[in-house]
Amino acid sequence: MKPSDAQNSTYNTPSGVRVHRSATPCDPEILTELVSSVEFRRGGVLSSGMEYPGRYDRWHLGYVDPCLEVATRGRRVTATALNERGRVLLPVVDRALRTAGEVVDTGPDQVTVTVPEADPGEFFTEEARSRRPSVFTAVRALLDTLRSPEDTVLGLYGAFGYDLAFQFEHVERHIDRDPGDRDLVLHLPDALVVRDRKRETCVRYTYEFTVPARGDRPETTTEGLPRTTEPTPPVVATEVPAGPEPGSYAEIVAQAKKRFRRGDLFEVVPGHRTYARCSSPARFYENLRERNPAPYEFFFNLGEGEYLVGASPEMFVRVSGEPGAGRRVETCPISGTIRRGEDALGDADNIEELLASVKEKSELTMCTDVDRNDKSRVCEPGSVKVIGRRQIEMYSRLIHTVDHIEGTLRREFDALDAFLTHMWAVTVTGAPKTWAMRFIEQHETSPRRWYGGAVGVLNFDGSMNTGLTLRTAHIRDGVAAVRVGATLLYDSDPEAEEKETFLKARALMETLAQGEEQDAQKSRPPKVVEESEPAPPPGAGMRVLLVDHEDSFVNTLADYVRRHGAEVTTVRYGFDQALLDRLAPDLVVLSPGPGLPEDFAMDHLLDALAARGLPVFGVCLGLQGMVEHAGGELSTLDEPVHGKPGRVEVLGGELLAGHGEGGRFQAARYHSTYTVPEAVKHFEVTAVLDGEKGEPPVVMAIEDRAARWYAVQFHPESILSAAVGEGIVARALELARR
Repeated sequence: MKPSDAQNSTYNTPSGVRVHRSATPCDPEILTELVSSVEFRRGGVLSSGMEYPGRYDRWHLGYVDPCLEVATRGRRVTATALNERGRVLLPVVDRALRTAGEVVDTGPDQVTVTVPEADPGEFFTEEARSRRPSVFTAVRALLDTLRSPEDTVLGLYGAFGYDLAFQFEHVERHIDRDPGDRDLVLHLPDALVVRDRKRETCVRYTYEFTVPARGDRPETTTEGLPRTTEPTPPVVATEVPAGPEPGSYAEIVAQAKKRFRRGDLFEVVPGHRTYARCSSPARFYENLRERNPAPYEFFFNLGEGEYLVGASPEMFVRVSGEPGAGRRVETCPISGTIRRGEDALGDADNIEELLASVKEKSELTMCTDVDRNDKSRVCEPGSVKVIGRRQIEMYSRLIHTVDHIEGTLRREFDALDAFLTHMWAVTVTGAPKTWAMRFIEQHETSPRRWYGGAVGVLNFDGSMNTGLTLRTAHIRDGVAAVRVGATLLYDSDPEAEEKETFLKARALMETLAQGEEQDAQKSRPPKVVEESEPAPPPGAGMRVLLVDHEDSFVNTLADYVRRHGAEVTTVRYGFDQALLDRLAPDLVVLSPGPGLPEDFAMDHLLDALAARGLPVFGVCLGLQGMVEHAGGELSTLDEPVHGKPGRVEVLGGELLAGHGEGGRFQAARYHSTYTVPEAVKHFEVTAVLDGEKGEPPVVMAIEDRAARWYAVQFHPESILSAAVGEGIVARALELARR
């Protein structure tokens, strides 16, 4: 969201629209006036009150009276001209949207299209899932038609709702939705104020658009047209609903622990809502910035009586860099929370306790493993890196541990692909994501709406900066709804997790109460790629089929395989087995997954692989399915182990030969189902759990060298297996060639 170094400029977009930008220095106080205006007219204010070197800078940006609005309800996309300036651009927007959907309605001020579902016969691999038809097909068309590589300010600003994810993942609805609710609202502002606190500059950028003649329509321009829009409905106070019943969240935690035990979930992040009165969203925003500075502070008037005010600590997806040169994709997942101390010494004690917590470390480990998996779908092989691990971030009431992860976007993908592959962050859903979202839908009592989605900007230069809608109030009819959640693991204590949710809501609830006590008229002052080995990689020229069992780590596995030169095609389980003959893979990789092998009818697939004599490499659930297929038996651990290290003892075989010191190494465990050596049939057991904690001799690896079938119970793609993971994947490729 930083301004371009260029000031006044003129350029043409791909659709032929001529854009003229003027830049004028201005007093930073104009932003205070702008905040007050956004309470009564559509607009947005975004700021960062935190500075962490290499991650966040302090800046402040705002606009009011955008000329265009794009909103979605389900698969219906509506573009609305909010003034005469918007009407000039609407024909260009109309043409872009028509390429993405079927026109439902059109007029001088509005065009609506419906984006159809994908043709049932159309096949999409998991690598192409972000290009499935969705409302983002229309958003991408609009971004492409107004593309302006030289301008880092102009773009679409607004909010992305949680339910947008359901256009990509099948999650049965259990919570009633209001059909009038919007899932996405984006503004096209043509005047913005940007304050860079680091450079100590404040600039007002204004834009004029000239649309070329087309058919019988003459050239039109926004020059001389007023920028004002119609005011939004005033805030009218209504009765404040009651909050959640005491103990209700603890009961959800108890239900989640049953699912962890079965292996359906590794972690999950359900939430619940509290309520408070809010007679002035603008005042609430200013007070919140002062009391609870955060990297992503925002205030949006979305029209139709809806406001979003938040101070989110967590980046969602940020994409930067020159197009075509490998853009940088960043995220900063947060997991691990403890309250602030009374003073600096108390903070230090609490930080030490937080860093020593095995549970809190497991929470963040799982979040980061899933996040790396998300990036691996769209990033260059080997480019996904953890550049900050369990770093401490301190806020007004809480201390968090944060990881910082980056990757290099593959050239065939854009910022929207990066955005969609992370939808939604594991820190607000859980892992595996799809199963976690199903649990949330079954156990929360109201739709999430904007919570767990994102706010920010899609710039027309192809960059993006978005934050998660956490620590956010959704304000309507004078009532602020604040939804909060906690990251649950099998180790979670129900009562403690419920208390944590109210602790997270505390800063917002106290600020809302403060605002209502203030005089309504009182104003407040604004506060490096490694060189390849000369020898060809072990997977060079190989075709690998990766079977996805609705898992959250499959793309990281795919990335590990691609790093060794193989071509990977990823498909969800249950595919037509004729695909095996069409692709003729050199190796089939069975991914991890939630649940049990029977949930995915794995026996049928293994029969087909055996009949074709195809090599197989199974991971976690893959190993369990192979054991059962050969007549072996599975059991359930007394306590599941998710996102935790285990010490593996190598007994022999080819796959793990040479790994670790003295035949032992650390690897990541994410399972509750297991087998023991005496329960395995046909396969050779080549590794077991070291057993230092008195656990049964859990099988960690099996082999059938004649069939070229190999499997491991641990996760080689996890950061906890970093010392051995890539080498094991490389060895699996080598063995498949034999």
